[in-house]
Amino acid sequence: MPRPAPLTVAPDARRTAASPRRRTRRESATAWAFVSPSVVVIVGLSVVPVLWSLMLSFQSSDLLTPSRWVGLDNYHQLSDDPRFAQAVRNTLLYTALYVPLSIVLGLVLALALNRRLRFTGLYRTLFFVPFVMSATSQGVLFSFIFDPEFGAANSLLHRIGIGSQGFFADPSQALLSLVAVSVWSGTGFCVVIYLAALQGVPKELTEAARLDGAGHRQVLGHVTLPHLAPVSVFLVLWQTINALQVFDLVYVTTKGGPLGATTVIVYFIWEQAFKNFTAGYGAAAAYVLAVALLLAAVGLRLARRGGGVRPARGAGA
Repeated sequence: MPRPAPLTVAPDARRTAASPRRRTRRESATAWAFVSPSVVVIVGLSVVPVLWSLMLSFQSSDLLTPSRWVGLDNYHQLSDDPRFAQAVRNTLLYTALYVPLSIVLGLVLALALNRRLRFTGLYRTLFFVPFVMSATSQGVLFSFIFDPEFGAANSLLHRIGIGSQGFFADPSQALLSLVAVSVWSGTGFCVVIYLAALQGVPKELTEAARLDGAGHRQVLGHVTLPHLAPVSVFLVLWQTINALQVFDLVYVTTKGGPLGATTVIVYFIWEQAFKNFTAGYGAAAAYVLAVALLLAAVGLRLARRGGGVRPARGAGA
């Protein structure tokens, strides 16, 4: 019985089968050609410094002479350093004041601006402008306003019968003055985010609650605020991260003084690394801050998953 002739694939068919593979490879090469500069920048400015600073935190280094491996000595020294403890206290106090004040004030202003008012667009712009100003500009501006001798703040206080205040020059007022400046600048961001979130509150639920006899406070407490819960969690996380990383405002206004009253963790890190030339010690403090930020992010993430948005039933009850 004659054997069947072997199957042969035409050259055109081979080219057709291989063309999608070549096209895919060509597209991948083109994509990597466009992406590679960004990858190099990200790796060079993010990944490499993070790993290098981690290794530096276990060394004694002044960034000039060869470093020496010291293991966990930098971290043990941090635990016994009263200046670092003061920086931690100042940072936590600053965060505890700034975060709730900026969020609550932002929510109140957003609820007020969510109504039909004349010049609403102008009001929104005025509240948001301080947020887009650089911290350096804010620091310079309020250094003049809070000047103990010639500042506009004391001039206004004199007119209403209140004595002169030290503000940035007074150890008992310096941190509170920083919080006031930060609330002035950071509230605008919360206003914009809450205004956007208020547009997503279902009008049907609001109208149904009012038909059931719910008043303004009941609608706010049982309908509006529960729908704003995810946004509030995001703002708490965002504002907390910003508060724990505050530096430029402190550097421009008080430089950690007076008497260390405004020395926060990031300023302490900068001072140790670039002023005292103890880079390894500063890197260890930086990783303590990084762990604190990570724990804050994870905690708020878990709170967001567990909380959820659960509008209460029977808003008119």
